[in-house]
Amino acid sequence: MIPASRSTLLRLAFLVLMASALVSCSSTKVGDGAKITKVKYYHLISGRPTIVADPAINFEREHYLYGAVSKADMLARTGHYYTLFWKVEERTQPVTVRFEYRQANSGLITKVQEQEITDIHRSNTTRFQVIGPDYISQGRVSAWKMSIMRGKQELVSSASNLWN
Repeated sequence: MIPASRSTLLRLAFLVLMASALVSCSSTKVGDGAKITKVKYYHLISGRPTIVADPAINFEREHYLYGAVSKADMLARTGHYYTLFWKVEERTQPVTVRFEYRQANSGLITKVQEQEITDIHRSNTTRFQVIGPDYISQGRVSAWKMSIMRGKQELVSSASNLWN
């Protein structure tokens, strides 16, 4: 094989690999007039943090612990933080963003948090958290599902792999 054809073959292989990676990393869920573009998750664990050279990695922990002075403050902030990025086509009517989850120590009991959104923009962000006494007594979140509802109709949803 001559070097020019090897270079072309490597470029082609790289393009195929990048295209398949971009398709497999797509997390957009499209539903009936709505779209969930991303679900961002962070698990803040109490205890001594791992020191990393890259300051961007330490930033998120410091962001969630900002203002916590005592150990009790830090313990009250430990838990799971979820940020949902979403869009809806019809922005004149309110929607409800619903977060259903199960925790490790509560078995199959499903807990629900909801937020009604009346001021809808083109791109929206909704945050949920399972922290403090609920997290300490019931344990980590083992499965979750995020839904955007209009009335009783589910427009779109995104769930973790363990959600049934």
